[in-house]
Amino acid sequence: MTGTRPAADDPIDLLTAFFDTAERRADAPALTGPDGRTLGYRELARAVLTTASGLRAAGMAAGERMLFSVRPGPDGVVLALGVIAAGGTVVFADPGAGPELFTARRELARPRWAAAESLLYAVARYGRPLARRRGLLLPHYHRLGLRHVHTGRRLPGVPAGALSARRLAAGPAPADRPGPAPGQEALVVFTSGTTQAPRAVVHTRGSLGAGLVGCGSALCMGDGDVLHTDQLMMGIPALVAGAHWTMPPYGFAPAADPGRFTRGLAGATHAFCVPADLPAVLDAVERGEAALPASLRHLVLGGAPVLPGLLRRATQVLPRVRFLAVYGMTEIVPVAVATGRAKLAHRGPGDLLGTPLPGVRVRTAPDGELLVSGPNLCRGYLGEPPMTEHATGDLARLENGELVLLGRKKDMLIRGRTNIYPGLYEPAVAALPGVADAVIVGVPDTYGDERVVLAVVPERPAADRESLADAVRSRLPALIDAAALPDEVVVLDRVPVTGRTRKPDRAALRDLLGDRTAGAAR
Repeated sequence: MTGTRPAADDPIDLLTAFFDTAERRADAPALTGPDGRTLGYRELARAVLTTASGLRAAGMAAGERMLFSVRPGPDGVVLALGVIAAGGTVVFADPGAGPELFTARRELARPRWAAAESLLYAVARYGRPLARRRGLLLPHYHRLGLRHVHTGRRLPGVPAGALSARRLAAGPAPADRPGPAPGQEALVVFTSGTTQAPRAVVHTRGSLGAGLVGCGSALCMGDGDVLHTDQLMMGIPALVAGAHWTMPPYGFAPAADPGRFTRGLAGATHAFCVPADLPAVLDAVERGEAALPASLRHLVLGGAPVLPGLLRRATQVLPRVRFLAVYGMTEIVPVAVATGRAKLAHRGPGDLLGTPLPGVRVRTAPDGELLVSGPNLCRGYLGEPPMTEHATGDLARLENGELVLLGRKKDMLIRGRTNIYPGLYEPAVAALPGVADAVIVGVPDTYGDERVVLAVVPERPAADRESLADAVRSRLPALIDAAALPDEVVVLDRVPVTGRTRKPDRAALRDLLGDRTAGAAR
């Protein structure tokens, strides 16, 4: 493979960075899928180039978009990178979003191609009653009027003329790799938005290159390291850094079977875990039912706040592991990375996020909202003007060059003339002895006002709830401004979580606490 390397002052291009690493790492292992199949760097790069060549030969033109509904695995990674190498755009599409939202998103993205697993095509065409009984309303993939690519063995329901991803990857490889094109649209990811107004983030090869190369460096990944995760935005940085990316079984969550999770880490130096899954792993390790391999040096936590109580317990149970907390968002990944030790050493109010990564620029608006920009910032939202700066919705301050999160604007509570920002106080409460998690929400009372309720989760399930609540209550005046003190402290087994990253579900917590109050009043 040949190609032109970008000058030192040129933007980082995702594909250039990947192919440079593939040439350097050659036959070193690059990617191991859930089925144990391993591709070396040379083999992976060749498959990407061959896929790109096959797509172009099949009629894919530069700038065309592909709806992408393929689970993480070698075939999916090869196809996604191959689409980008062909000049196209990968549009992540959740088939379980519901027909109306799926249709609205498709109309916004205007794709000409679709990629899905053969099983999804088959179920969408012939297994709709079964899927509906399980609460899954799948779109009619075979009626989309698009060119199709399927992964896996061809099954009934795959449209006639659909291309096989495996066959695309097995064709003759072109002699040259694509040249740098940092401005090329590469990825579309849908975020918040209703059926009437769906919203999608557009990343270029340059913004992805800057973000994912920076991520790999910040997470201390390099040649010979092994990262275990099913997260694409963690795995691609590993490939660019020269590490070996290994994947767990499809749909597997560490909390579901901690022993299986730790066994899957054999030989790994790095692993990713959402904070909500970590307590189950720690419980299993303490009971002697699971053990992390001696090879594991870094455990990366992201997708939700990483609170002191969890980190304190994690460092006690896993003293050899270095914890890294990633702060970022779809629009700009990542913004900052903080070590667990630094987060625990932070003594002021708020949650330490760490030093912004090189090139990332931060400032705060007059109301304290964090504004970010830099080479890893997305191009903007699909169908909207280009973005030069992203308003995160987070309240933060810069303290000695480090970012400190004070809370979410939308989580703000109002008591009289006082604005209460839960994120300003939750980390300090979660750092109290015996507390693993702490969330502050407003719960409507019978008079139409809101009570400020602090929900805490004990570090140990068998803890005396009443004693813990009393202990927390006695310490609050030293941690929380008098005007923001909660009306009530409740102890829960767990805080409800939502989404793939399992962030605290404040709406569900409000409902839960409201139901408790209503039940007590009856």
